Amino acid sequence: MFKGIKSKLDDMNIIKRLCERAEAHALHDQQREPGAEHFLLAALDLPDGTARLAFERVGVEPDALQAAIERQYGDALRSLGLTADAPHETSISANPGAYQAAPSGQAVMQELAATRKHHAPLLGAHVVGIVAGMSQGVAPRALRALGVDPATLKSAADGIVETIGPAR
Repeated sequence: MFKGIKSKLDDMNIIKRLCERAEAHALHDQQREPGAEHFLLAALDLPDGTARLAFERVGVEPDALQAAIERQYGDALRSLGLTADAPHETSISANPGAYQAAPSGQAVMQELAATRKHHAPLLGAHVVGIVAGMSQGVAPRALRALGVDPATLKSAADGIVETIGPAR
């Protein structure tokens, strides 16, 4: 019983850290609500190292993800005739009140919640597997820009999860 409670508390701490880091990444990108790409970056920040390992297993430097995401934002602005060259003169803060994520970020969190009963412990590789399974958005475009086959990355992440599995 106590082991189960400890496991749930550990997961809650990881989710808190994941959300805080995702929000920090979003604010860095001048966005108030984190999207899937920010949760993917946050997963790379988790101390378990499994998100980074998933990227390494498919031959991609995890630290290249941030630049690939920034390129996606720049490309989107250029498609509208705008540039992203101007430095951020003002910083923004998170929305006051309850935590909110962008729709793609909400999808990541909903999938994590839906699958929590199927695995333990909560790992960065879980987030990688979920985001790699998405077909649209900044995160999938950034992965493709890095030359990552999303299905291969998802397989690598899922393999890590299976290896670590239910043991705590």
